[in-house]
Amino acid sequence: MPAKKKTPDFESSLAQLETMVEQLEQGDLSLEQSLQTFEQGVKLTRDCQSILAQAEQKVQMLIQQNGQLEQVPFEMPEE
Repeated sequence: MPAKKKTPDFESSLAQLETMVEQLEQGDLSLEQSLQTFEQGVKLTRDCQSILAQAEQKVQMLIQQNGQLEQVPFEMPEE
């Protein structure tokens, strides 16, 4: 039986993206390395967007009341 592809973790994907951006901003990579890093970054960005969309759907499902979806704005607690 083939191994299941592991779903990327949002936090680790975001950390990888930040590292890639720093590498690209430093300008020390060759053109080929820069293109490869950019391509990996695009894939990670899409993975992160997918994870966030799934999380948003879960939140909307949890807010559902009496068969009606009631969207409630997310508010950060004040510190």
